[in-house]
Amino acid sequence: MSLMKCLLNLLHKSVSMKLWQSPWLKCSVLDGYNGTVMAYGQTGTGKTYTLGRLGEEDAADRGIMVRAMEDILAEISPETDSVCVSYSQLYMETIQDLLDPANDNISIMEDPKTGDVSLPGATVVEIRDQQSFVELLQLGEAHRFAANTKLNTESSRSHAILMVHAKRSVKGKDSALSSENGSMSSMLKTLKPPIVRKGKLVVVDLAGSERIDKSGSEGHTLEEAKSINLSLSALGKCINALAENSAHVPVRDSKLTRLLRDSFGGTARTSLVVTIGPSPRHRGETTSTIMFGQRAMKVENMLKIKEEFDYKSLSRRLDIQLEKLIAEHERQQKAFQDEIERITIEAQKHIFVVERNYADALEKEKLNYQKEYMESLKKLEEQWSKDQQKHGITKIELKDNGLIKTSMEEIHAVSSEEMAEVERLLQEESLLRKSAEEEAINLRNQLILWKRSEEARTSEISKLQKLVEDEAHQKKQLEEEIAVLQSQLMQLSFEADETRRKIDGGGAGEVPNGLDSLISQVRHQQLQYSGDGKTSIAKLFEQVGLHKILSLLEAEDVDVRIHAVKVVANLAAEETNQEKIVEAGGLTSLLMLLRSTEDETIHRVAAGAIANLAMSETNQELIMAQGGVQLLSMTAAYAEDPQTLRMVAGAIANLCGNDKLQMRLRAEGGIKALLGMVRCRHPDVLAQVARGIANFAKCESRASTQGTKIGKSLLIEDGALPWIVQNANNDVSPIRRHIELALCHLAQQEANAKDMIGGGALWELVRISRDCSREDVRALANRTLTSSPTFLTELKRLRIGYG
Repeated sequence: MSLMKCLLNLLHKSVSMKLWQSPWLKCSVLDGYNGTVMAYGQTGTGKTYTLGRLGEEDAADRGIMVRAMEDILAEISPETDSVCVSYSQLYMETIQDLLDPANDNISIMEDPKTGDVSLPGATVVEIRDQQSFVELLQLGEAHRFAANTKLNTESSRSHAILMVHAKRSVKGKDSALSSENGSMSSMLKTLKPPIVRKGKLVVVDLAGSERIDKSGSEGHTLEEAKSINLSLSALGKCINALAENSAHVPVRDSKLTRLLRDSFGGTARTSLVVTIGPSPRHRGETTSTIMFGQRAMKVENMLKIKEEFDYKSLSRRLDIQLEKLIAEHERQQKAFQDEIERITIEAQKHIFVVERNYADALEKEKLNYQKEYMESLKKLEEQWSKDQQKHGITKIELKDNGLIKTSMEEIHAVSSEEMAEVERLLQEESLLRKSAEEEAINLRNQLILWKRSEEARTSEISKLQKLVEDEAHQKKQLEEEIAVLQSQLMQLSFEADETRRKIDGGGAGEVPNGLDSLISQVRHQQLQYSGDGKTSIAKLFEQVGLHKILSLLEAEDVDVRIHAVKVVANLAAEETNQEKIVEAGGLTSLLMLLRSTEDETIHRVAAGAIANLAMSETNQELIMAQGGVQLLSMTAAYAEDPQTLRMVAGAIANLCGNDKLQMRLRAEGGIKALLGMVRCRHPDVLAQVARGIANFAKCESRASTQGTKIGKSLLIEDGALPWIVQNANNDVSPIRRHIELALCHLAQQEANAKDMIGGGALWELVRISRDCSREDVRALANRTLTSSPTFLTELKRLRIGYG
């Protein structure tokens, strides 16, 4: 027996080394492919030994898990690659986290577009070195369930699943282009998101199959064995169906088959390790194990590389470039403003210098003219005085000598010379004055030219200043609008706080005196008939009267309004009362409550009453005409209570069933509000949302069959398709039923076919046509698929037999 054990150990080592030395296992995971290594066989035949041995004492004893991580870490680069792992177990059809035992109920998530299976609730740890990975494996193995049976002293009672997620960034040509081109605009034109390749390696250590009579399991161990055999049986059924190319593969019979959906018949590269025992006693189990391996070898997978754009990295790069552009713009704007100020200062200095020079020149010329004028006058006066003296001497000489004739001739000659001299001086003075005037004119012309150039510069500066002022004005307007919005927000917060304090203080508002008796009567009737249901409401309706009840909807006392709106909601539940309520103004009062009050209870009950009234087509048009969709959308945006959201969603869902109101319903935000309420995640709310989408899609389909050209569905344009596909197989029956109907109606419009194929809806339609529990829905899905040329082409491309 000891020799046989040694041979088995050598066989296990050989299997683990040869399997991991396969080239696809070493490289494909880092190249973006999914891979699976799975060990299958009878309990005690060495599955855990082959996959999970740590090799602490002897490195040659390392299992596939350790060897796989060694090769992956040797191939990665810390700058561009990352490796994360999760370690979990499937125990009694419950997925538990081996790295965090408190997390003992993990759900399975399937991507509707790609079909990838993931465990979003499992602990994911990033691996940097081999030692940390080995420590994680030790931690996981310590938490794994095992038991002592007759066949194995440490028999694994759960299926262990190790998931290794590898991500590698593939550098493109963008960085080289942007580094060679210094222009910012060219860099932005050539900027593209980098490509990231994501691969996943799944190592599955299946629990061993066992016969109860041989293992001796009893009690809780027996229940564990039953669960293990059931999951392995479900896996065998799937392998048989895939090997025989069956149209239906029962992957949903077990969580194990759902986890391994991609490993068999999917896009992963899969290696199966089959372990058997040498004892003749287990000949039957050995034969069954080998037959399982032979059937599994017939399954063909379609490999697919997983590449996607790294938009987060691109976003970070664009943010950095945007910050640089903003800083450069601010720097240029500051430099531009500084240049404007410098030009303005220089122009003002130049104008001042020119004006000062012109004034100095004028003043200087004026002084020169005055000086020359005074000198000329002085010379003339001196000459005149000399002439007077000469005339006097001549007259004396004439009297004394009697030579009158000679004196007269001399005087005449002297006068002629003086006149000539005076004329000459006057001519020179005129020439000087003329030259001064010409110089003044030249200076004046130069000043005009300087003024014109200065006006042009001033005009340019004014334009620039106007642009700056316009920008400042726009900025000021935006700041004022922001201030107004902040003020309104503060006012709303203040009003909400005041209302809350009033409610907490017992209701400070007083009811008008004219309504005191009516209020007390309503309260008394509510208390008296609280247990009689519809009969009590009918008695209250007869005793108080509809108009008086509706008047209480406007009371200041919050409790009174709550009682009154509850009465109206109960009355609206009866079809016979709906017309009376609308005629008496009850619909308007209910919509006013949504607009004016902030009480959550009033919102919930009023929305429920509106939902009841919205069951009538006439009332639906009145609700739309009075802005009801906008009020319901606003209520949904601020509500947190699931019951309030359920009532609002029910009201909008009723409106979605009216063919005449679809365009207006969408324009006023009804579809957006309906999709926004899925944030609640409450099944009742999601059921109403799904019903509204189904009603809307049914109306569109009806319009299309009647010959109306409507193009692509408004639901797809508003982004509803991803949520529809994600919830097409929801565990809650009402949600799944409405979503299946919505998908069938959307698929009847050929304009939606490409979007539905791209969004993964085609797979759900195929599933509905095969697995839906309702025969009419299955028939509708079959008829839709076979009547659409686009769907038939895609099914043919995917090699899915149909039509």
